[in-house]
Amino acid sequence: MLVRWRSLRPGPCLVLALAFLSGCASIPDGHSAIDDLTIRGVSKIDDSDLAQKLATAPSPKLLGLFRGVVYDYEVYNRSALQRDLARAERFCRARGFFEAHARAGRVIRTGTKHVRVEIVIDEGLPVVVDDVKLEGLEGLPADVTTAVRKAVSGKLVKGAVFDEDNFKAAEIAARRALTDRGYAYATVKPDAFVDVVNHVVNTSFVFRPGEPAVFGKVTIVGLDSDGEGPRKPEIPEEPLLRAIAIHEGDPYSTAALEASTQALFDLEVFSAVEMLPELPDPPPASHIVPLTVKVTPTALRQLRLGGGVELDQIKTDLHLLIGWEDHNFLGGLRNFSVDFKPGVVLYPTRINNLVAPDTLLPEARLRLQLRQPGFLESRTSLFVRPELNMFPLLVQTKPLPEDPVVGYHELRGAIGLDRALWKLFGSISYNVQVENPFVYKGELDSALKTLIIAYPELLLQLDFRDNRIHPHKGIFLGNTIQVAGLGGSVVDVKVQPEVRTYVPIGRKVTFATRGALGFLFPSSYGDVIQNHLSDPVTPANREDRVRDIQTTLFRGLFSGGPSSNRGFPIRGVSPHGVVPFLNPSTAVQQVALSCAPSSTGAVSTDPVCSIPIGGFTLWELSNEFRFRIAGPFSAAAFCDMSDVSPRPAN
Repeated sequence: MLVRWRSLRPGPCLVLALAFLSGCASIPDGHSAIDDLTIRGVSKIDDSDLAQKLATAPSPKLLGLFRGVVYDYEVYNRSALQRDLARAERFCRARGFFEAHARAGRVIRTGTKHVRVEIVIDEGLPVVVDDVKLEGLEGLPADVTTAVRKAVSGKLVKGAVFDEDNFKAAEIAARRALTDRGYAYATVKPDAFVDVVNHVVNTSFVFRPGEPAVFGKVTIVGLDSDGEGPRKPEIPEEPLLRAIAIHEGDPYSTAALEASTQALFDLEVFSAVEMLPELPDPPPASHIVPLTVKVTPTALRQLRLGGGVELDQIKTDLHLLIGWEDHNFLGGLRNFSVDFKPGVVLYPTRINNLVAPDTLLPEARLRLQLRQPGFLESRTSLFVRPELNMFPLLVQTKPLPEDPVVGYHELRGAIGLDRALWKLFGSISYNVQVENPFVYKGELDSALKTLIIAYPELLLQLDFRDNRIHPHKGIFLGNTIQVAGLGGSVVDVKVQPEVRTYVPIGRKVTFATRGALGFLFPSSYGDVIQNHLSDPVTPANREDRVRDIQTTLFRGLFSGGPSSNRGFPIRGVSPHGVVPFLNPSTAVQQVALSCAPSSTGAVSTDPVCSIPIGGFTLWELSNEFRFRIAGPFSAAAFCDMSDVSPRPAN
């Protein structure tokens, strides 16, 4: 098992530069800055949540370290502190502690112009939910009644501490259970009766569901203007109505409205979408709900230009990024995109070998994608993704000067379908991959042949995160299954499940975990990696060895790099050994140099033996504390662990 810990800290140069550019704040004359706010006496109430409700707050720190830099000081105000005591009591009562009393607000001077504030609270005993009554559900279908009861009981649990937020959530969930099932005009009247003496709360919900409603005509507005005056509509209505998938006479449903909203966003042609059902009071006798869909179009065509530098333990490269995307290609809201990344590798310059390059290795990546929305049914998309690449196969951290540099012309293609359904995203595709070797430097090994890999792939993702970009709580589940052998020369099965969890520790702190497994079951290759990796390279076994290792380099499992085990370079966690077509001189001297790895794939300490080959069983585990500091700044402390075995799982 390979384990490495690493933490991230802001560099002092960055801190000093920001301080220099922005200057320092000052404390007004006659006032004191608040250095710290402490809430004492609470054990069952989250003091960090309580602190967010108060006007009295500690002065913010730049990057969690420096007060008065970039941000102004928080100034102590006696009147604000007095009002905060009342706010604190109100917050505690909303959490079920009706006897809570904020009995003191202490101000402790820590300097001439600095104070520390303490608020002392007596929580008292909480009140708990004793009874939950539901009235007005008589005469509704059994499935509707059951859904409403489950919605309430899921938010308001008997015997639990009464919480106003949960009480409000139960009201919303109960009404949602009705509006999801056609009762567009349903109302809910909640009541809570608090018995402070006995520390219980009796709640009731009175429902007026009304009659079931149906959708009326669907009207889309906003297509004929871009915010700068009228223009000719460029976005056609037909594919939009197909994506909305709501028709006149369909049962009313808020779930259908949400699904339609997401379907329109998935077309990537709108910056805003609003579903506006017409729900007058009193309801019309027909109980027909016309629907207006208000949209704000975004730019249909985009040109992207950029560039970058990559410097790591494997290589140094300079590259450009050029992209173009059309969201209405040939009409029908087809999406067509082109991404081109030309670059050059400065060989052998690396972060651990900062020397002037003696060879320039050109590389390029060209990716195209065509998406046809509404294929077969309203919310299923057809995609075609051809790709043409040229790259050097650089996997060594310490290559020898005489080693050749092998490159590949790569042709990839995928055609498939994808669809989102609630929190589930699924994709099924057929993929073809052609790897044609050539040489940048040295001579190409005669045993290297063109490799053709073809496989269907199933991708499933279940996403319960509160935010896809910066998640603070929730869980993400994913799995990828590939079955190679339906075409091509490679036969195997690859399964890669993963799970990510996010637990809020505080308002700005998240504990995130990621666990991943990988299982590769090779049929047409793998014998060399599993049983003969330690054998010397001979003319008799060279061709089989090269074919086996080349296939594993493209199909095998690896760990390491910025998206997995961050303590190691890309592909750094893997069975290692001698690769005849990458270090032929070492292959000849393999026994003499003791390059033969152990049966477990342990890494040799000799740098000439450090070529990752790939394995057949993988596990990864990452634990990370994420800290939101201020603005775009954040930090993390993490522990990453992983292991890759040269043997398939039994």
